[in-house]
Amino acid sequence: MSSESLRITFSRFLIVVLFAVAFAYIESAVVVYLRAIFYPGGFAFPLRNLLKVDPAQKYLVLTEIGREAATLVLILAACILFGRNGRQRFAYFIAIFAVWDIFYYVWLKVILDWPASIMDWDILFMIPAVWASAVLYPLIISALMLAFAVVILHRDAIGKPIAVTPLDWLIFAVASVVIVASLCTAGPYMDKVDYQAYFYWPLFALGAASAVAAFARCVCRPQQSPK
Repeated sequence: MSSESLRITFSRFLIVVLFAVAFAYIESAVVVYLRAIFYPGGFAFPLRNLLKVDPAQKYLVLTEIGREAATLVLILAACILFGRNGRQRFAYFIAIFAVWDIFYYVWLKVILDWPASIMDWDILFMIPAVWASAVLYPLIISALMLAFAVVILHRDAIGKPIAVTPLDWLIFAVASVVIVASLCTAGPYMDKVDYQAYFYWPLFALGAASAVAAFARCVCRPQQSPK
């Protein structure tokens, strides 16, 4: 039973990875176009703040924000289709997001030979505010999310699902808010010479460590009955 379940989970996970890799290419292609429009002289921090663009280009920024929102809807729809319960849907959501984010940078490297290193800065997201940091930080979060997803799906497949309490969900939610807040702190200052000074890595580390601790707490807790 668990062997067949593992096979099905592995096959489904491979399809999810392929979906996320292809989706990442679409994302990177859009960014290639946006950089050609907004930064024809080259993309490097400090750079022009997208929230302070010429009014004639404002609709492009609004369109980009709408595209990011649509991206989240597509990921949510995919995880609902792939998952058979709440745990699996959560796992597939973070797996898609993680693979998508990692391969977004892989494709940009292939197309533009950028970033030159993981310490190059990037605009990460624009909802609910501009996120900005070195490439290293979203890659750390993506690696953690992918690891979490693999453990959740494996435990479900072998009939030993992870038990998650409301307190665990609260800790995850707070940790996520802390991580997002840390990435948003530098966003408004991307056009400043000292833009790096506005990123508070200890806040990021606190959020990431809290998420890891909460997940470890769930993994180590006695299993719950499969639902």
